[in-house]
Amino acid sequence: MKLNISSTNLLKALMDVSKAIPSKSPLPILENFLFVLKDGKLEITASDNELTLRTVVQADASPEEGSIAVPARHMLDLLKELPDQPLAIKTVSDSSFECAWASGNSVLPYFPADDYPDIKSTGEDALNVEFKAESLVEGIQSTVYATADDEIRPAMNGIFFDIDVESTTLVASDSHKLICYTTKDVKASEKASFILHKKAANVLRSIIGKDAEDVKIAFDGATAQFSFGGTTMICRLVVGKYPKYRDVIPTNNSNVLQIDRQLLLNTVRRVAVCSNKASNHIKFTLKEGQLEISAQDLGFALAAYEKISCNYAGDELSIGFKSTFLTEILSNMSCNTLVIKFADARRAALLLPSEEDSATEKVFGILMPIMIQ
Repeated sequence: MKLNISSTNLLKALMDVSKAIPSKSPLPILENFLFVLKDGKLEITASDNELTLRTVVQADASPEEGSIAVPARHMLDLLKELPDQPLAIKTVSDSSFECAWASGNSVLPYFPADDYPDIKSTGEDALNVEFKAESLVEGIQSTVYATADDEIRPAMNGIFFDIDVESTTLVASDSHKLICYTTKDVKASEKASFILHKKAANVLRSIIGKDAEDVKIAFDGATAQFSFGGTTMICRLVVGKYPKYRDVIPTNNSNVLQIDRQLLLNTVRRVAVCSNKASNHIKFTLKEGQLEISAQDLGFALAAYEKISCNYAGDELSIGFKSTFLTEILSNMSCNTLVIKFADARRAALLLPSEEDSATEKVFGILMPIMIQ
């Protein structure tokens, strides 16, 4: 195997796929990148057997094509220390290869490509959809923080892709909060769904470049494949049935608060400084035209409250929330004016954009209250 390639281009490609390299693995071969040189293109693969990343880089190749598994850590450490320049890579024996640059070279070991496990992709029965890259990144970013760490219900540890003929909704919930991101950019010929584990979702979000336009998604009952540009991500899906999330979204909350989202976020952050560090509890006291937010930590004699003007229509109400959950939701919404609908102090509050912002804001959520004294 012999090729010439830009050190910067190779480093960028390796950095992208290195997110799939396991820190420790029962299969030592997975601590390597798989290089496959064919037709002037270098295909690079990294995998932990659950998540696989593959990308293709243009190379000036000789007739000496081939495939080898190269140590990931050594290659990354070497390339990080090299300035941008041509790099010549060639095998020099049955177990080593050389990386040569303008002023020096390095000899590293490699392993047979046949030792690298086969990567199984989707089956012939896979469904295919196209997702705008910008919407996919925004959807993951808007929901992934709401996923759970639940060993008993693994379905809650991922983002539920609810694909319909008119729109697609990404859903995440940890039982305390539920977040939905809906876009009409993705339509399908039939209803379908899958659950993407949050680890894979975070990796996917991080490797989709700003120049990517569309992401092609193929999925079956066990595996999903995401393809964009010259990069492919293959991952196992979370197996399980996602709860019927639409059934828990309140439809008749009659007490309505309309308020500037950033103002509310800043106020919650200030008051929460004096909340109990274990519970992070804060209290909303609502009456016509006014919202009072308060918190206290009796153990350390801390207390804070702040009153802000608002548009509130409904019964006088006192309701408690966990401040960290509330700030997460408010921070991941972009609308200027927020609407919160309450039923009473014991039932979930619905957070959604105002009618003026509904055309641009694609996120809404529900937040469970906490008991207050």
